[in-house]
Amino acid sequence: MQIQWYPGHMAKAKREVQEKLKLVDFVIELVDARTPISSQNPMLQEILGEKQKLVVLMKSDLADPKITEQWVNHFEEEGNIALSVDVNQKKDIEELIHKAKELGQGVNDKRASKGVAPRAIRAMIIGIPNVGKSTLINRLANKKRAEVGDKPGVTKKQQWIKIRGEFELLDTPGILWPKFEEEEVGYKLATTGSIKDTILHLDEVVVFLLKFLKEHYPTLLEERYGLDLSEEDVVTWFDVIGKKRGCLQAGGVVDYEKTSDVILRDFRSGKLGRITMDRLHV
Repeated sequence: MQIQWYPGHMAKAKREVQEKLKLVDFVIELVDARTPISSQNPMLQEILGEKQKLVVLMKSDLADPKITEQWVNHFEEEGNIALSVDVNQKKDIEELIHKAKELGQGVNDKRASKGVAPRAIRAMIIGIPNVGKSTLINRLANKKRAEVGDKPGVTKKQQWIKIRGEFELLDTPGILWPKFEEEEVGYKLATTGSIKDTILHLDEVVVFLLKFLKEHYPTLLEERYGLDLSEEDVVTWFDVIGKKRGCLQAGGVVDYEKTSDVILRDFRSGKLGRITMDRLHV
């Protein structure tokens, strides 16, 4: 099964990114720290080519810190500058500005060597939907400049934003690629909320999540829901969780849709714990 979701405004955004790329000095690419590779748009990688990148692992407060550190090292080994960011931590925002200024200084040094006056550094910020782009921009600008929403696809146009007089940032809409060749990538992006919840069956997404957690984070499942993981039947897990969380229909029957919603919200909010779904094979 190939999962496809490619709204028309994303195709337009892709063209605009290609056109505006020559106007910027470097690109700030946002990925979700829980899915650093799955949330990297391969279509954008082709467009960017050799352009210098600052890779920012967003929502690091929700991700497994040890694995996040591995991913930061991985991206830097590929020749990028990388860091993890929790937008609610001022020190993380300041570190991001510092890294951007370092990149920009190199650009202006080259201009100076050619006798050209320095100018404000220009960067383009890109990422897939719901990766936290608008929230980050608002933190960087220290005011509300970008519309924020918890659903993918909120930003639909490009805009230039001045960041504290240090550099100019070109905001772009979140862009997905036309289809996910690997079904697992689609499920991971559905789990984190980067594709609309209506694209896939919610219960299928949650079954995928529960099986992943059993394999990689069994203790978190046991602690949060009191599951007996020696029981292999996923339906039984739903029954246990549904009853514990009061997701019941008339007659005491478990409402599986409500139960799925509860589990997904627990994961997305971090109540389940700090979880990373993409793993480096080291």
